[in-house]
Amino acid sequence: MKTQIVACLMVLLVFLSTSEGVSLGVELHCRCILTESKPIGRHIEKVELIPANSHCEETEIIATMKKTGQKVCLDPEAPWVKRVIKMILSSRRR
Repeated sequence: MKTQIVACLMVLLVFLSTSEGVSLGVELHCRCILTESKPIGRHIEKVELIPANSHCEETEIIATMKKTGQKVCLDPEAPWVKRVIKMILSSRRR
């Protein structure tokens, strides 16, 4: 009987900790599976930089498109993306 109660409590704790992470918007994996490398700079409204972390080893760059609001993952190795990142970082330092 005690073992069943302990097991139920453990399951409940796991469920609560998992659902709490989801409700806080914590990503538990990389968001970007495929990335865009062709230049789309003039169609971008905003860019979000997500540094590498414990859930994703890669820096992720997510652009929001002007007309559609669609989110597109950008290839961090593409030369035009590197220029955009450099411009963003230099504007933040000012």
